[in-house]
Amino acid sequence: MSAPWSSHRLLLLRELQLRGTITAVAAALSYAPSTVSQQLAQLESEVGVPLLQADGRRVRLTAQGETVAAHAAEVLALEERARAELDVDNPMPAPVRIAALQTSARALLPRTLEILETTHPGMRVEIAVVPPEEGLFEVAARGFDLVIAEQYPGHTREHVAGLDRVALGSDPIRLAVGHSSAVTSLAEAANEAWVMEPRGTAVHAWSVQQCRAIGFEPDVRYSAADLLAQLRMISAGRAVGLLPEQLLAGDESPVRLIDLPDAPTREIFTSAREASAGSRGVVAVRAALQRAFHDAGRSS
Repeated sequence: MSAPWSSHRLLLLRELQLRGTITAVAAALSYAPSTVSQQLAQLESEVGVPLLQADGRRVRLTAQGETVAAHAAEVLALEERARAELDVDNPMPAPVRIAALQTSARALLPRTLEILETTHPGMRVEIAVVPPEEGLFEVAARGFDLVIAEQYPGHTREHVAGLDRVALGSDPIRLAVGHSSAVTSLAEAANEAWVMEPRGTAVHAWSVQQCRAIGFEPDVRYSAADLLAQLRMISAGRAVGLLPEQLLAGDESPVRLIDLPDAPTREIFTSAREASAGSRGVVAVRAALQRAFHDAGRSS
């Protein structure tokens, strides 16, 4: 009888399939690249077929390697489901790692942590503020357990295999101008300088389309992925922009907000791996997020 394959080495192979390079796998798992290479060589010996082949200065998966990596994903998911079921009997949920977009981190997570202190005292929650695209990828790759992401109207996000999607709610988007600005509508912002997220993002494309639908091409002079930086530019009277309401949650607005045609909203949702979505920790965090979102809506 042949020896069983190491689940840890299968994880490394799956990570390589997702991340593309041994260096990226090593960085994600805090290993030395040489350690990853050695472990994958051992897995290749265990499996008995070539899993990797040279591709210039890199390596890539062979056809057999792709097959094993696909099955590795299923094995890892089964293991995670088993852990989630066992976690139900634990007095303390396992730690939950959250990837959050900037606005939700600011508007929802302080209240979420406050709720969890009451419902699950002592539970460990780790948070990183990352763009939704990165967060969704890292949840699929097991870098995080839950992601808070957004979807703008007319710009659907890819449904990643193995991830679920649960809506938190909608967040109004409005035109933001400085308090001294004479602009009172989107049409009147045609000759203003604009600040937007970087070109190539869904938010940038959506924002440009709103202007074009009115009949003008926005003069995008400033680009910033940081929405607080955008807010400061607008409040200083240097630009106008389209901002979500969550960005201003709990504060006296440093800008004047103007309703847009058709009152667009973005959808805020969470995604977790289907294999771990039923774990006590993920369920607890989602429940607390839902309460925090509800509370934020009432306060606004």
